[in-house]
Amino acid sequence: MEQMRMPAAFVGHGSPMNTLEHNRYTAAWRAFGASVPRPRAILVVSAHWYINATAVTAMSRPRTIHDFYGFPQRLFDVRYPAPGAPELADEIAEVVEPAWVGRDVDSWGLDHGTWSVLCHAFPDADIPVVQLSINAYKPFDYHLDLGARLAPLRDRGVLIMGSGNVVHNLGGMDRDRPDSGFDWAQRFDEQATALMLEDPAEVATMDGHLDFARAVPTPDHFIPLLYVAGLAGSTPACAEVLVDGYAYGSLSMTAYTVDHTPVPVSAERGEPGALPSAPPDCANI
Repeated sequence: MEQMRMPAAFVGHGSPMNTLEHNRYTAAWRAFGASVPRPRAILVVSAHWYINATAVTAMSRPRTIHDFYGFPQRLFDVRYPAPGAPELADEIAEVVEPAWVGRDVDSWGLDHGTWSVLCHAFPDADIPVVQLSINAYKPFDYHLDLGARLAPLRDRGVLIMGSGNVVHNLGGMDRDRPDSGFDWAQRFDEQATALMLEDPAEVATMDGHLDFARAVPTPDHFIPLLYVAGLAGSTPACAEVLVDGYAYGSLSMTAYTVDHTPVPVSAERGEPGALPSAPPDCANI
């Protein structure tokens, strides 16, 4: 039987507290997971595995990593016990050649950029999950190209997701603006949306945007979008907005899907995930 092409998605994950909360963002993540065909496996590019190499998790039982501090104990108690998929690590290395991807068998696992979203989208944790690291030494074009190279996996039943935030300036967050964005954050986010919907490959040029320095003071949370932009640019279909909005002035919560029509969800009240007791720019959110 011919395998159905899996969609792809980028999710603005925001605070890890979204794991425990019910708001319009987590409702959209749940609706997405419920509406897609069951994946053979899930490949996630998370902002929080930002290292000096390109690698993929290749362990059979990835651990749940609580890579933050300053949050309540109940968040540290969360486990997402999805199995790994060592065989998928080999497939990834094959499809991205001549780019090189290392296999990580013991140092990483599933960080909160992955499980805070998957706890809503696939709450049973019964689908194998693999993470692909972000190579901090590579330029935007490398990540865009690597995303495009991953496209054949979608025809093999693999759901590919990026998890970060288009706008992610923790030092600029304002606790008095829990569900709104500064004007510069909105300008940058709106331009990213225009490009994702019309010409995804051009997202890699957003480092020339007037507001780039404030919207993307560090590239870790922006780069996962490039992988999904690369996938969108490799198919006739462009992206669609899954959900959009802002948190604490300087975070964009925008999410996109590729080859998937978002399912309308009932409007849920509830602000984006709460901030930690520690300063946000020190809490690794």
